[in-house]
Amino acid sequence: MNTKTLVPTQDRQQQKWYLIDAEGKVLGRLATKVATILRGKDSPLYTPHLDMGAFVIIVNADKIALTGKKLGTKKYFWHSGYPGGLKEVPVQKLIVQHPERVVQYAVKGMLPHNRLGRRLNKKLFVYTGNEHPHSGQKPEKIEVK
Repeated sequence: MNTKTLVPTQDRQQQKWYLIDAEGKVLGRLATKVATILRGKDSPLYTPHLDMGAFVIIVNADKIALTGKKLGTKKYFWHSGYPGGLKEVPVQKLIVQHPERVVQYAVKGMLPHNRLGRRLNKKLFVYTGNEHPHSGQKPEKIEVK
């Protein structure tokens, strides 16, 4: 009887590419699905300490939807490191200036906050229009509810 536990290695699986259209999708639900794919939790070979996920391309980030009153009340904060250096920007302004950052921030917050999370975040590509430069990878289009 074989009682050995299979521990997958990094080179065991081939990295896939997925294309997601964000038009009309709710930000949080989209980010949850994308974080699951990036982490590889949808794979039977999921291992918490390894990068087992796929690459994700998100198009039409400028047409993302926010529920409730978030468009008027949600703000993003960061600190410059200097005294009195707390910065903030409302999500309404960020969607106009840099809509791809709204999606990137949402997904980044759902990934681990360590070296693995930074590595997984590099596998996310977000674009405002319908075009992307990754057609050579032949991404598989998936639908997010």
